[in-house]
Amino acid sequence: MPAGKTHLRIELITLPLWAALFYLFVDASWLSIVLFGGAYLFSSLLLSPDLDLRHNAARRRWGLLGFVWLPYTKIFKHRGVSHSLLLGTLTRLGYLALLAVIAALALSYFNVWTISVTQLPWTKLDLWLAGILLAGLWLPNILHALVDRLDSLIPWRRRRYRYR
Repeated sequence: MPAGKTHLRIELITLPLWAALFYLFVDASWLSIVLFGGAYLFSSLLLSPDLDLRHNAARRRWGLLGFVWLPYTKIFKHRGVSHSLLLGTLTRLGYLALLAVIAALALSYFNVWTISVTQLPWTKLDLWLAGILLAGLWLPNILHALVDRLDSLIPWRRRRYRYR
């Protein structure tokens, strides 16, 4: 399979193409392009499907917060659900949301921050904005999974990974 650097290179090289296609066919607003591009970069650099590996560049990019992905590596096996075209990004976003809820509940418990349901950000989230952000988050992960699958179709590459 391609190395993490190869995946990142492909994702970053294709970003201008995706942004141009987004601009031409979806939304010509510069704000939408910036949001899409920002979500795409965040996903490429920090939400890689390879976060299910114990040692990887995406986890190192999290810096001091890299430890939060340790349970994720225990829960998900490499190239399993985390590399699914549909569920891969959803598992990582759900995992981050769960961590955010746990952190918010802990802060609320210790009276550092009180939670009010009406003040939660998603109660007033615009569906168009959510779609733009989800497209930017999902596309690099779909590319990652497709590159892995295409690489496994090359006969001389498959032979290298067979176990005896």
